[in-house]
Amino acid sequence: MNNTDNEIIAAVSKLLSVAPVKIAVIPHSNPDGDAIGSSYGLAVILKNAGHEVRIVSPNDYPTFLDWLSGEVEIVNFQKKTITAKKYLQSCDLMFCVDFNDIRRTGDMAATIDSFKGPKIMIDHHPYPTSFCDYCISEPEYSSSAELVFDVVIACGWGEFINRQAAEALYTGIMTDTGSFSYNTSRANLYKVLSELMKFHIDTESVHDLVYHNFSADRLRLMGYCLHEKMIILPECRTGFISLTRDELKKYNFVPGDTEGFVNIPLSIHNIVFSALFIEKEGFVKASFRSKGSFPANSFSSDHFSGGGHLNAAGGEIQL
Repeated sequence: MNNTDNEIIAAVSKLLSVAPVKIAVIPHSNPDGDAIGSSYGLAVILKNAGHEVRIVSPNDYPTFLDWLSGEVEIVNFQKKTITAKKYLQSCDLMFCVDFNDIRRTGDMAATIDSFKGPKIMIDHHPYPTSFCDYCISEPEYSSSAELVFDVVIACGWGEFINRQAAEALYTGIMTDTGSFSYNTSRANLYKVLSELMKFHIDTESVHDLVYHNFSADRLRLMGYCLHEKMIILPECRTGFISLTRDELKKYNFVPGDTEGFVNIPLSIHNIVFSALFIEKEGFVKASFRSKGSFPANSFSSDHFSGGGHLNAAGGEIQL
């Protein structure tokens, strides 16, 4: 970890070195595989260390991640707001995982901002904002899940990793690297993977649960996108897909059904930039991917009030 002082790691470790504490682990809104994988892996480890832990998700997470459950309760803030707020008000500290801007938590932002206890950020996105007391921000990491593993080891919690935690962290790494097809050039990634494999992860099963666990409606939606909605601009080396709320409803959309759609145009020869626009209530969610040196994050920041990594970013447009 290049950006995190030893003093921060020592301080975070000390916060959890006394009697069991009550902890909330928070992923970002519309959490993806890395957000849930890194949050769940961390939560299981903290529970194994003797602490009381719950994950409070701002809203629904993809159904293909439902198998990451059982060890730690995941509370949906949007659906169980009163329950979530009561738990957060009773917590001693909070981990904010896989996001570095409080706005990424949507309607939950005000509750996080008013939290009285220490807040700890663990994130791999660039340009962190200062809403947490302790900031562990390492943009060179492939995923927050990879970073969580190193934080756990640095804090001396390695003995509390079990197979469930290892599978969750592996899932976060796998999904945020596109099944190890990008952001995989750092040696540390393979070191972390080799350590996780010591917990006898069934990698084929994990891959099957994540990538071969969709509904027939999701495949029909993908076919519709390919045939009717994908626009290719060869002169700009760009492709994009857009979906309205009515179109999503027609195909019985559930969270996670459009996972990976933004990458589809990049499989076309000479396309280096792709976008996916999805109509939500009151805004349009925009996702961007690129190849090589094309800055998806700058494009998102300049035009869609967003940001992210060089080759993976997102933003939105208010309607």
